[in-house]
Amino acid sequence: MRYRRRLCAFPIVLALLGSPLDAFAQWENIYLPVDTIERLLRYEDFEIASFRDARFEGDRTQHAVLRFPGKVAMRVKWAAAPKRGDSFNNRPRFELAAYELQKLFLDEDDYVVPPTVARAIPLEDYPRTRSVDPTFDTSSVLVLMQYWLSNVTPDGIYDRDRLNSDSVYARHFGNLNILTYLIRHADANFGNFLLSTEPTNPRLFAVDNGVSFGDISDRPDDWRRLRTDRLPRAAVERLRGITEEDLQQALGVMIQYEIREGRLVEVEPTENRNPGRGAHKQDDVVQMGLTSREIRGVYGRLEDLLRDVDRGRIEVF
Repeated sequence: MRYRRRLCAFPIVLALLGSPLDAFAQWENIYLPVDTIERLLRYEDFEIASFRDARFEGDRTQHAVLRFPGKVAMRVKWAAAPKRGDSFNNRPRFELAAYELQKLFLDEDDYVVPPTVARAIPLEDYPRTRSVDPTFDTSSVLVLMQYWLSNVTPDGIYDRDRLNSDSVYARHFGNLNILTYLIRHADANFGNFLLSTEPTNPRLFAVDNGVSFGDISDRPDDWRRLRTDRLPRAAVERLRGITEEDLQQALGVMIQYEIREGRLVEVEPTENRNPGRGAHKQDDVVQMGLTSREIRGVYGRLEDLLRDVDRGRIEVF
């Protein structure tokens, strides 16, 4: 089962890190430090040990098990980008933006989006079991990879009674809801939100954020609004320090590639060449991020949230 099965490589990870078991109590759902996961997924060589459709045959996303040097194995959700890098319900830039935005107001132990990265895979190395188009007319496929959580369930996400009786659950719920409100999450289908099965640390996660930032759909959009009138003080205070310039810096160009000999090669982001488009190619440079309009929308919602806190409409705890 997707939601409850443990990763068999967990003991190997412990041995590599040289840490006692009790140090991992807070990592019931994510077994490695976030920066380690990001580095492995973005830069390190790996072999694909398993590759199958995530939910049903023909699904757009796959469940993959990757093996890295040092006998580290990792489960990921794998999603090939569309040919032009952006289409409804397949927007890698929205998934990346949700992941990066949370870093501005949450500590790693409170992240509500699991580690999410983009990586260009040479077409000849792509799993032969899938037919896929190269991205941006290159010989590479841009793939979004998201760490596959352990010990989580899609049940019990919104529990009104627990919000009033369990302050730890209420804190995690508030952190999640801040993010979903800021990004205008518009796809609350069952399974897109997960709850940790660890009773003493009931973290909540958003694992599908591709319909957001203003996209409209016929799917449930319960998480587009604030579903609680109590929010964690620590997160709210960090929101006060975020400027629109901070958002532009963090989200305007999140990934950049140069086309070299027909392949996408990741490089350090430079100045945004086209702030009005989220995924664009000019000459041999590809940039992906939020548009200036989408970023203004995030900042406007952030200001509205803080205004409601200051007016006493939202309690902080």
